[in-house]
Amino acid sequence: MSTSPVILLLSGSLRSGSTNEAVLRTAEAVAPAVGVRAVLYDGLAGLPHFNPDDDTDPLPTPVTALREAIDSAAGLLICTPEYAGTLPGSFKNLLDWTVGGTEISDKPAAWVNAAAKGRGGGAEATLRTVLGYTGAGIVESACVKLPVDRGMLGADGTVTDPEFRRRIGETLRMLAAAAEARA
Repeated sequence: MSTSPVILLLSGSLRSGSTNEAVLRTAEAVAPAVGVRAVLYDGLAGLPHFNPDDDTDPLPTPVTALREAIDSAAGLLICTPEYAGTLPGSFKNLLDWTVGGTEISDKPAAWVNAAAKGRGGGAEATLRTVLGYTGAGIVESACVKLPVDRGMLGADGTVTDPEFRRRIGETLRMLAAAAEARA
């Protein structure tokens, strides 16, 4: 009996009802249909400000929980907004906490850029750079641009467009395949 690979969903937004979180909630909803278990990380707001002096054992409890979530996942799917041409500070803080650990090293990772056409490139570039420092295994074919506007959201807060849902499912499948190849 095999178990479904776990893909950890990381939102770069703290905003209630953000389209980035809607993308990840959609991934969570379609995951069972593609043989994946998706888990949405919800600890972004509780992470302390990164300080290298605190990146020692024992780690702050929220950081331990983050690293354990990453370690237990087969892969990572990220969806983050772009603020002032780069990653939001809170999400960069999350990534900073992963640099000192090994949990993300070689872990298959991808992102969804949900920004309007022509936007979000700065966040993508920064994300690529920071994930490079963490040693994540970027799955290029799973990194996609799927613009989302509020009109695409259903009452449950997920994206209702069937083509969008198919493409998110395909992204999850690619991450799961990369994780299987790594194992």
